[in-house]
Amino acid sequence: MQSSIDHNETDAASDAAGMDSKQMLAMVQDRYGSADLLELRRIDRPSPAPGEVLIEVHAAGVDRGVWHLMTGLPYLVRLAGFGMVRPKSPVLGLDVAGRVMAVGSEVTRFSVGDEVFGIAKGSYAEYAVVAEGKLALKPANVTHEQAAVSAVSGITALEALTDVGHLQAGQKVLVVGASGGVGSFAVQIATALGGRVTGVSGPDGVDMVLALGAGRVIDHTREDLGDDDERFDLILDIGGRNSVKRLRSVLSPEGTLVIVGGEDGNRVTGGVGRQVRAMLLSPFIRQRLTSFISSESRANIERLADHLESGAVVPAIGRRFTLAEVPCAIAALETAGSAGKSVIVIRGETEGREPLM
Repeated sequence: MQSSIDHNETDAASDAAGMDSKQMLAMVQDRYGSADLLELRRIDRPSPAPGEVLIEVHAAGVDRGVWHLMTGLPYLVRLAGFGMVRPKSPVLGLDVAGRVMAVGSEVTRFSVGDEVFGIAKGSYAEYAVVAEGKLALKPANVTHEQAAVSAVSGITALEALTDVGHLQAGQKVLVVGASGGVGSFAVQIATALGGRVTGVSGPDGVDMVLALGAGRVIDHTREDLGDDDERFDLILDIGGRNSVKRLRSVLSPEGTLVIVGGEDGNRVTGGVGRQVRAMLLSPFIRQRLTSFISSESRANIERLADHLESGAVVPAIGRRFTLAEVPCAIAALETAGSAGKSVIVIRGETEGREPLM
């Protein structure tokens, strides 16, 4: 990792930057590539557009989406509007939680001082701007760290189970990738909605997935799907590499398979080929095979907030990193056996600065 600020001086540099309200520390990328290209740098603090909110970032989440935006892979990411040659947004980070410091002229739902969480434009920084429609009030019983790992993964799990999978109470649900970010939310939400959940995880995630509410966990290093005769009404395959044929073999005759992303495939399309093949096959069989793109909407974030506030869902935090350690956090995504969702801690729970007037 390149760095214009020594790792041991990060806290002092942050304090110095805070004295100038027009600048902030941020983890910046100038071109697509590996985490070694990231640089901790002082840059201008963003200003909210009319429909945006400026928040003081307390914590930010780490997920595979950040890796895709950092590398520009698959190339579909670039075609989706994130920049063809170089990143359109130089600051990484999506998931965010913090305190409102300023609001745009058209914002009506938030006021300075509100504690919020959602999906930002570059959350690996001391301040970030968020569209009003991608933000919700943080439940009082949820910490900033918990909220910071929730929005992206939580709404994906919620949509997959309800809007796409049409989960009904009593159904048997299989969550492949149950110990990861989306999977850990899916296990809890499915359980809260009355599903009978089985998770698939590596050995390091088995105990955690059981604690989240799964009735059974399959350790994929010890047994394969289909080793027994159990069949599932709903399967969520999260970032997996299982073939559609194998997933269908453990799906009930009229069950639903929801493919949530995928990390297998080429540099152009990534894992999307598996989703396409499944959906092309679906009309000709009794089983329903589908996929979707998560909707980063206010309604979905607020639905998730209700689950967090009720205590039905408690975010599973994996490792904690500082802002200077973002490259290490992203590299850790590749670590086999990691459980929960890592968080970047930028400010402590009781820290904060005066609103920017």
